[in-house]
Amino acid sequence: MFKIGELAELCQISTDTLRFYEKNGLFQASQRSHAGYRLYTESDKSRLEFILTSKSVGFSLKEIADLLSINLDKSNRTCGDAKQLVDDKLAQVREKLAELERLENSLKSLSDACCGGAESALHCTILEALANNKTPKKEH
Repeated sequence: MFKIGELAELCQISTDTLRFYEKNGLFQASQRSHAGYRLYTESDKSRLEFILTSKSVGFSLKEIADLLSINLDKSNRTCGDAKQLVDDKLAQVREKLAELERLENSLKSLSDACCGGAESALHCTILEALANNKTPKKEH
């Protein structure tokens, strides 16, 4: 059995993080000591590691809860259930990447259009483009 501090240290997280997962219904102590301390089993440690691994690949708390639900009821769930969650997350990540690429291109255009010199910003292409809600074309 592990106390909260021991489990947190083993999993390299803070006790606050562990309590956060408990508060959000992803995790809870298997037992309490006579003094009221949370006590965790090896199985609890495995569940926490599942949560942490899921978090590290980008799943939200809700998505982690869904994955835990599948993991806890494997005999009545399918690989397709888990794959759908992963594929949905993958689609979200791809959308974010596309948006980041658009942002990168816009920022690069802004940067490339500006001389970056020491002269007054009265005719700064960056400021003009932002004021006119336009991304400037690259000047040569």
